[in-house]
Amino acid sequence: MSLILASSSPYRRQLLEKINLVVDVIAPNIDERVRPGESPSDLARRLSESKALAVAKQADGIIIASDQVACVNDVLLGKPSTASKAIEQLTLCSGQTVTFYTGLCLYNTETQTMQVTVVPFHVTFRTLSEQEIRNYIALESPLDCAGSFKSEGLGITLFECMQGNDPNALIGLPLIELCRMLRQEGINPLD
Repeated sequence: MSLILASSSPYRRQLLEKINLVVDVIAPNIDERVRPGESPSDLARRLSESKALAVAKQADGIIIASDQVACVNDVLLGKPSTASKAIEQLTLCSGQTVTFYTGLCLYNTETQTMQVTVVPFHVTFRTLSEQEIRNYIALESPLDCAGSFKSEGLGITLFECMQGNDPNALIGLPLIELCRMLRQEGINPLD
């Protein structure tokens, strides 16, 4: 069966290439609004499931879907889209711990089996000056990244520490969990 990535994220596709997985890409079209009373973890889970099911209506195969929700002090951090919003987000993160909840769903359209998990990852930011924030945004332009940074680039200079089981979860796709799920479907990147 073909592998399908239910995402338009170039970062997720790059992560899959890193483990030698060849995938077709189909961008899902879903409503990503938060529901009343929905926790960040539940939101990440629901969005990853919704993406997989939306793509299953368009193609058959094993669908990989993921979504990430970042949260600091009960405030959800989305993709900033503008430099001013990125400044606002990084100012809020300065000196704080941000938790990233990355939902992962693997859906087999043939057997209609679904595996779903949410992988948390914690990033503690050092106290940042306004000039550091502005310089970082100008240098890396992280406007399409939840939380306004790229940990795989200069974003690492913003941190005091990181805690989690899989650093790839912070980029948007927990590869350790994905490989476990794929092995349950009889797919091993090492075969």
